[in-house]
Amino acid sequence: MKISINGNVKQFDDEALTVSALVMTLNLTGKRLAIENNGEIVPRSQFSETKLQDGDMLEIVGAVGGG
Repeated sequence: MKISINGNVKQFDDEALTVSALVMTLNLTGKRLAIENNGEIVPRSQFSETKLQDGDMLEIVGAVGGG
């Protein structure tokens, strides 16, 4: 399966990949993230339910603190 993440195409072997599994694969677990899949924001409560498909386009943005 090929998925575009922030404009970079990545190949994954898992055909049943969820947003939650992708977050773990990318070592982003525990980070404050906003994820958009094909132009739609994926609520954090739906990460484990949202299945990714070949050709999906994701944008992943991390929150940055400061003042």
